[in-house]
Amino acid sequence: MNYSKELICHLEDKSKNLRRSVVRSIGVGNAGHLGGSFSAADIVAALYFHKMRHDPTYPKMPERDRFLLSKGHAAILQYAALAEAGYFPSDELKNTKAIGSMLQGHPDVIRTPGIEAGTGSLGQGLSISLGMALGLKLDMLSAKVYVLCGDGELSEGQNWEAIMAAASFKADNLVAIVDKNGLMAQGRIKERFNIGCIRSKFLSFGWETIEINGHDMKEILNALDQADSIKGKPTVIIANTVKGKGASFAENKPEFHNALLSDELYEQALVELA
Repeated sequence: MNYSKELICHLEDKSKNLRRSVVRSIGVGNAGHLGGSFSAADIVAALYFHKMRHDPTYPKMPERDRFLLSKGHAAILQYAALAEAGYFPSDELKNTKAIGSMLQGHPDVIRTPGIEAGTGSLGQGLSISLGMALGLKLDMLSAKVYVLCGDGELSEGQNWEAIMAAASFKADNLVAIVDKNGLMAQGRIKERFNIGCIRSKFLSFGWETIEINGHDMKEILNALDQADSIKGKPTVIIANTVKGKGASFAENKPEFHNALLSDELYEQALVELA
């Protein structure tokens, strides 16, 4: 499909805003999951500011599209998107992970408006999302469920039970997005726990598979639109990304999976994202 230059620029600006908010949420001298938040920022921007039907003034609108962050350790990215969309004031981001804050280290469905499920115990997001998708079908609602998973997370066996079940139940209102950055906290996935070819695995389980550059906004939008046309089976978008994308000191470095930011690195990140 053809997308206007204005739309692409708008969403790319949103991506930068999200990355800046992630940096500010982490702050100086605190540990935060910058790497995986930055790798998924373009995808999350496309979902929240173009694709998904949602309303910050009515977070529980029945017809809303649902987004679940299965890799819940990247919660600061979702918080940035929710603040940018107007679910709560952006000033709240500075309280991330503070005792009593509405913004904890993993998404909290009770405290935070716009969160659909508590996630972060890796491997559970797909199962939760499938249940939601099937529930929407029973309620005869046309909403879709989007779930963002990490590639390292796919080593968890529960994912594959959900993947098999989703195809069996023909959950065509479910779209999984794999943030395939090739890294996990301890290093390269191929060296720590090699999960093989993700695309061939999903294909063998009966899913529609689309593989894209997860930092190319046109490819992201096209993949999301393609998913709308798939009937009778779920869709997975395998997004090839760079961990830490947007901060040169963090790109492709597993140590920035969850790292402290010095004063120098904090300022450098904001300069590079200006």
